Amino acid sequence: MEQSAWSEISALVAAAPYPVEVLPADPQRAGACLAALDITSRSWLGAVVANSGGLVIDHGWLRVLGGGHDGLPDVAAEIAQGVGRLIVAFDVMGGQFAWLQAEPAVRPTVHYFGPEDLAWQDLELGYGDWLEAMLAGALAGFYEGLRWPGWEAEVANVAVDQGISAWPPPWTREGKDLSAVSRKPIPLAELVSAHQDAARQLGFL
Repeated sequence: MEQSAWSEISALVAAAPYPVEVLPADPQRAGACLAALDITSRSWLGAVVANSGGLVIDHGWLRVLGGGHDGLPDVAAEIAQGVGRLIVAFDVMGGQFAWLQAEPAVRPTVHYFGPEDLAWQDLELGYGDWLEAMLAGALAGFYEGLRWPGWEAEVANVAVDQGISAWPPPWTREGKDLSAVSRKPIPLAELVSAHQDAARQLGFL
């Protein structure tokens, strides 16, 4: 029996400084996802896929993709065709985390596309190191400029397949202070697409 990385991940979930919900796994769907990605549960990504439908972290702010759950796609469904980019998480503001290989001879790292600057940023962390950081408390510092007073209750009431649309958007000068903008839940896929469209129109992608 191969050794799964899930025990390490479970320990981090239990010790996390903010709420972490492990969505139930669908074994059949998880197995298909593992096969599509050609990985096993010995890897951290494989362990998340095999043992969860996804992880909902910090009152729902971050949704780490796993084997799929109602409203949340599985990791294999989020492969960006032709660019070597594997989407591994979304945040409630429509940001995306992708695991990709920027250079042929360099190991893949996690990159972040944020709604505040509409650009991909290399976080210079492998998937396991990135997930460990997210579970260990790094979210507070990472999203320091994207939160507002009372966000916890507001985000907790947003469904897992929804995100929060802000107007003016965070990438505008007028939208930088999220406590002063208009905010409403919309489908997460729609929000992510809107950010991507804006980035293309502005020449960022």
